[in-house]
Amino acid sequence: MGGAIRLPRLPRLLGALAALLALAAVLTGCGTGGGTPSDGPGGTASGRRAAADRVEPLAGTPTPRLPVTVRSADGRDVDVQATDRIVPLSGSISEVVFGLGLGERVVARDITATFEQARRLPVVTRGHDVSAESVLSLKPTLVLAEATTGPAEAIGQIRAAGVPLVVLDPAKKLDDVAARIGKVAAALGVRDAGDQLRGRTEQRLEAAKKGIPGGGAKKPRVAFLYLRGSASVYLLGGAGSGADSLIEAAGGVDAGKESGLKKDFTPITSEALAKAAPDVILVMSKGLESVGGVDGLLKIPGVGQTPAGLDRRVASVDDGVLLNFGPRTDAVLTSLVEQIHEGGR
Repeated sequence: MGGAIRLPRLPRLLGALAALLALAAVLTGCGTGGGTPSDGPGGTASGRRAAADRVEPLAGTPTPRLPVTVRSADGRDVDVQATDRIVPLSGSISEVVFGLGLGERVVARDITATFEQARRLPVVTRGHDVSAESVLSLKPTLVLAEATTGPAEAIGQIRAAGVPLVVLDPAKKLDDVAARIGKVAAALGVRDAGDQLRGRTEQRLEAAKKGIPGGGAKKPRVAFLYLRGSASVYLLGGAGSGADSLIEAAGGVDAGKESGLKKDFTPITSEALAKAAPDVILVMSKGLESVGGVDGLLKIPGVGQTPAGLDRRVASVDDGVLLNFGPRTDAVLTSLVEQIHEGGR
């Protein structure tokens, strides 16, 4: 399910490099998922996948009870008459729809829906902006969007065409998983299936937490780094990044948040990393690949001088699942428990 990188201990480096890297926008959905990254020359594989890249649906296919009227997060009451052609506009929402057993009704995907069952579907986003024309060309009967989905003109165009569009509140912490499943299920007219999926997910999350070492073991300090080397984006996660909730649930301490970072993401600096002093660095797999693997990661100013950098302790989870907060979050949590604790593999 995932393995922390424990390569031979390096000699301790003296001093610290001071350089401020430019801040860029954090992309909604945080990447495209993908395969196992390479650490580059002299490195080893950066870790196993956090979960099989496939959503496990409930047994059986639920029959929607329609019509239903649901409240959209933007304050609108939306009447849903049919769900035979569904367009979920995020990877997180797509996971829930497929987990409920209605994947065969999905006719398009957002670029962040990278799991196996969704790969055959046409992408209706450009970058992370929705193409209203692409969505409408597929004749959807229901569109499910995030509060961050945009641009606003595209959302308005879809609604103006008479297509029911339900906006969901953002999911940024573990406690949001159950609510998200319930809201998607309500919009699809399958509340009973939603109860089943929510119950299954909550049970699995609790089971994942049982792997956390007990006996007063020291909690590892974990820093989440959002990396996009090709775009020169290097960010340190703080309070509200989403990763903080997962790290804490896995029995760790979010090093960025603990060091006083109030924003969700802050540009990486040597000073910020020195203050965070992480024992483990958490990254997305594509982000790690984009900087040249572990060897490239250690070249980012300040990273190599942290306890995690000196010990080359790096945990990685696929981009397409880490911050989705859905039916596969239990697998993410299990992977983090294994990777961030000493001796866990």
